[in-house]
Amino acid sequence: MRREVLTWSDVDKLIDYLAPQIHGRYDGMVIITRGGIVPGGMLAEALNITYILTASVRFPADFPGLQFPGPEKYAIPEFNQFPNDEVLAGRRLLVVDDVWTKGRNMITVANRIDVAGGQPDTCVLHYKPATSLYPGLTPTYYAAVTDAYIIYPWELDRGPEVLGVWN
Repeated sequence: MRREVLTWSDVDKLIDYLAPQIHGRYDGMVIITRGGIVPGGMLAEALNITYILTASVRFPADFPGLQFPGPEKYAIPEFNQFPNDEVLAGRRLLVVDDVWTKGRNMITVANRIDVAGGQPDTCVLHYKPATSLYPGLTPTYYAAVTDAYIIYPWELDRGPEVLGVWN
């Protein structure tokens, strides 16, 4: 698997490319933890969005030792943290994460916002169409398309060697 190690300068360039694409006024932002925290903060500053919420979702089927019968696309998510419906309803919200690999986190969060009566638009630094579980669906906004394993500057201490991806 090809990998790219990004610098802070690379991230600044991605934000500079992404921010002008984002049209209209947003009532707030929902940042998906952990990956979306840094790009979400940078975009919030660039777009002058001050109403910031966080969402934490994981798919237990992704963890060793836990078995899930059926396609991973339909794995049941676990929400560790999510805003109440009342703070989402009627708001146009920008949902931010670092990367769309499978798309499950972004689709799950956006769908839950939609059900609560909010209007989500999705935004990532990197979009990986080859690994997406949702052909035909893309993030509303993205800065780059890649097939590489991306290591962001805030993840350097958790690189692929540490995570056991490469030996």
